[in-house]
Amino acid sequence: MTHNTEGAPSHPIDYEAFQERPEFQAYKRRFRRFVFPIAAAFMVWFLGYVILAAYAHDFMAQPLFGMNVGLVLGLAQFVTTFGITMWYVWFANRNLDPASTELRAKLELLERDGSLEHATDGGAR
Repeated sequence: MTHNTEGAPSHPIDYEAFQERPEFQAYKRRFRRFVFPIAAAFMVWFLGYVILAAYAHDFMAQPLFGMNVGLVLGLAQFVTTFGITMWYVWFANRNLDPASTELRAKLELLERDGSLEHATDGGAR
């Protein structure tokens, strides 16, 4: 047993066992269900743009909105990057941050008491 900075006893945490808890697994699933599809879609969009720029010169040179298609698609890359970022921040604030706060509280209780008996069971969302 070790002591924390306040002198209270602290118990070592078995992080691997904590990762097996249903609420932690639910947290990981929630994160992955959002991030992986969005990341894959953005990579397809980005690589599509690069391939078009490399191999479809005539298409990319077509006039569009007073510019050319290549420039419009290039600017759209920035717009989608900011859009995805704002979407992720909204998602994290709504779905991930409350769950991570709950998980952290359970870890702190586990470190302090050595048991999660007193922790409220918010369950998996």
